[in-house]
Amino acid sequence: MVSATVGRGAVLGAVVLSLLAVPARAATAEAGTPVAAALPAPDTAGLAAVLRTAVNQGAPGALARIDDRGRTYRSTQGVADRVTGRAIAADDRFRVGSVTKTFSAVVLLQLVDERKLTLDAPVNRYLPGLLPDDRITVRQVLGHRSGLYDYTNDMFAESVSGFEAVRKKVYTYRQLVALSLKKPRTNAPGAAYAYSNTNFVVAGLLIEKLTGHSVRTEYEKRVFEPLGLRDTFYVHPDTTIPGRYARGYLTPDTAGGKLVDATAQTVSWAQSAGAIISSARDLNTFYSALLGGRLMSAARLAEMERFTPVNSTTAYGLGLRRRDLSCGVSVYGHTGAVQGYYTYAFATKDGSRSITAVADTSNNGKVLDTLAGTLNAAFCGAPGAAAAGKHGGAVADEG
Repeated sequence: MVSATVGRGAVLGAVVLSLLAVPARAATAEAGTPVAAALPAPDTAGLAAVLRTAVNQGAPGALARIDDRGRTYRSTQGVADRVTGRAIAADDRFRVGSVTKTFSAVVLLQLVDERKLTLDAPVNRYLPGLLPDDRITVRQVLGHRSGLYDYTNDMFAESVSGFEAVRKKVYTYRQLVALSLKKPRTNAPGAAYAYSNTNFVVAGLLIEKLTGHSVRTEYEKRVFEPLGLRDTFYVHPDTTIPGRYARGYLTPDTAGGKLVDATAQTVSWAQSAGAIISSARDLNTFYSALLGGRLMSAARLAEMERFTPVNSTTAYGLGLRRRDLSCGVSVYGHTGAVQGYYTYAFATKDGSRSITAVADTSNNGKVLDTLAGTLNAAFCGAPGAAAAGKHGGAVADEG
């Protein structure tokens, strides 16, 4: 059973987690504009069930938030801190991992709008001698089609020892690129999609070269401040998360091993590929603004949304994923994995409905796969709801 409040709050119930013996937080909905007619109301019971399953599979906690034309749904399960037992909250901050890539792509596409950058120009035009092949373009980097080897494959071949080796390290962008170039490229430039963090390290170098400022300054000036993202930060190389946050727990490679508190880290191994800190509210605001055309010209957004198929249900544009759900709805955003956190942040094509879901663990494939189920709950509605012409029932939420 999930507890929920509608409007200012008729209490519908409560749930107690069997795992960790912590109360599940109430799922709530704030009154606002009615949900869009094109989509059924979110399946709030299904959303809560997904989060509960993620906790049962080993995540200490999980949260979700849906924003839908002024109406907000929240759902939480489990804890933000295994030592104090504090329950996780839907407005807790967390490390977003590779969701950072969309922010980096936005900055570069704004620079294209400002005619400081050309997508089909070689990276080496702007960063002479950085890459061993002048055919590698900016577009290929942003779309993971450069062929540059992902240095993190070696860095984290062993999850815990790899992480502890870099937890406090501070790298330069060029040092990370050099790690990649020690290995052969995965394919010829433009030949195929191959996800690589190296691409968005190159993106960070481009941002700093073309603006003369740090990526932090450009994120703040171009995205964080204009959108009022009060929970969103780029603190590298600092290791702390400002304000109230969910601690992140890394699952060891050995089954049954003790979770490692990975919260404090520089994330210098990722930087512009994965070091942003945010909240569910802010990520929903960001993707709604992006897809609603508020962060770049229509022409640049169209470039971002030129997708290369990855598999039967996913495709990749420029720092942006498309996922095709079982109900026929396509949603747009990014996933994130950084030590201690998994994130799904997606929105409809027009940005009118968005969801961010987070589990405070990583290196747990079952949890990662389960968390994807929040998308169906958010955008497809309860089973049979669309066919029955319904908009849900009691309103509840996700993370």
